[in-house]
Amino acid sequence: MNIVLNLNQEELVRLKAKYYSSSQPSKNPYITFFAKVGKTSISLYNSGKVVFQGSDAEKLAEDFGYVRTPVPKKQTDLIGTDEVGNGSYFGGLMVTASFISEENLPFLKAIGVADSKKLTDEKICQIAPSLIEKIPHVALVVEPQKYNEVIASGYNAVSIKVALHNQAIYLLEKQLKHQPEHVIIDAFTSATNYQKYVNKEQNHPLTTVTLLTKAEDQFFAVAVSSIISRFLFLESLKKLSKEVGLVLPSGAGALSDQVAAQIIKTYGIEMLEHVAKLHFANTQKALKLAQR
Repeated sequence: MNIVLNLNQEELVRLKAKYYSSSQPSKNPYITFFAKVGKTSISLYNSGKVVFQGSDAEKLAEDFGYVRTPVPKKQTDLIGTDEVGNGSYFGGLMVTASFISEENLPFLKAIGVADSKKLTDEKICQIAPSLIEKIPHVALVVEPQKYNEVIASGYNAVSIKVALHNQAIYLLEKQLKHQPEHVIIDAFTSATNYQKYVNKEQNHPLTTVTLLTKAEDQFFAVAVSSIISRFLFLESLKKLSKEVGLVLPSGAGALSDQVAAQIIKTYGIEMLEHVAKLHFANTQKALKLAQR
């Protein structure tokens, strides 16, 4: 069993204190805290992500907001959601909700639907238009300029995703002729954290929502949403690249710092705000590079 949670600072302090006596050194340079409890390991990564892995993963994770929920056994009559772009400095944030019915399954299997992370961008661009045409869905696109405005208004990286997933589900429910049996979200935070933020939203779906780790591997509806979101993200990146006359990379590595510094030198910080998510650490790195 493998459970991934994104905990806040207070929860991380509590986790370290609780499992301090079970802590062990880790050879992984990206792990800042590691503990072994029976046959279950707890790994805290630099990013703040916590991975519970082992036979008691659910039991241990429950103390930090994880909620056990029944997982649907059917692939159909459900909505699945996924987002793309949240880990990339350049480009927008895309969240898609898709509904899969029994009649969709032969088409999805024939077209080769799988998690977008397992498909090449070429394959995604090939099949996404057909999915957009044939599968009931709602895709919400937040370009960088708007994303920066929303973050500045008080949202954070998690709460903006919660708001978008919630709204996409709500809008898709309204399009359908009946209420689906279930909603599966590819988990990006704990169920407790999701509920905390979603309670602040105006619209609320009627269908039971389950956050599931690696849901894109298990449900066609999530895989379809993953593919559509990735396609829209690539289109956004392509459009923004043309506007600045530079190839904007995906991700948030050193290449992004260098390209951002070039944009600042050529156009100023205003253009960077138009093409990048400014709250990423890349912005400060780019500003330093631009001053050299």
